[in-house]
Amino acid sequence: MQNRTPRIPEQPTPNPVDADAGLTVELVSVVTGARRRALRDGDRQIDTAHLLHSLIESDPEVREAFDGGPQLAKVLGYLVQRSIGYGLRWQGSVEDSGAVPVVRDPAADVVRDPAAEGWSPSAATAMEDALHRAGLRGESRARGLDLLAALAADGECRAVEVLGRAGVDARWLSGRAVERTAEVSR
Repeated sequence: MQNRTPRIPEQPTPNPVDADAGLTVELVSVVTGARRRALRDGDRQIDTAHLLHSLIESDPEVREAFDGGPQLAKVLGYLVQRSIGYGLRWQGSVEDSGAVPVVRDPAADVVRDPAAEGWSPSAATAMEDALHRAGLRGESRARGLDLLAALAADGECRAVEVLGRAGVDARWLSGRAVERTAEVSR
């Protein structure tokens, strides 16, 4: 007889995007990694810090956008610490940078974004912005650099808070991601 004890909470984290939603295969992998990270951390929603962590781990183009290894190591250090102290204050709260309206459900006494259940409003907006950035270039699929630029452009999101604590200028990083995307797209 085996004792079945789940290692991660068994709770669904819906995904508003899939491979048919305009993401490269690599970016779908990033979203999957962010979802796993949210579940493992016991978070009810994928937030922008989950997306940033998964992006850095998965996408070499994103890693190259940073200003060298020491800067990237600091960012990863903060992201890794998230589950062991830094970021625990985020647990159980909704990340909302004001990018999209959040609806309060008085019956359940929780805050919900009806358009993106399982995603923080800021993360959902970043995904939409990444798709929009790809469309402006005439491409049908968003890349990791599009998502990095979108995350870094939202001055009030958790990903930008992590970047700031690590000494990364988010505006600079967003601009650099846009430049690198243009180079890769040529």
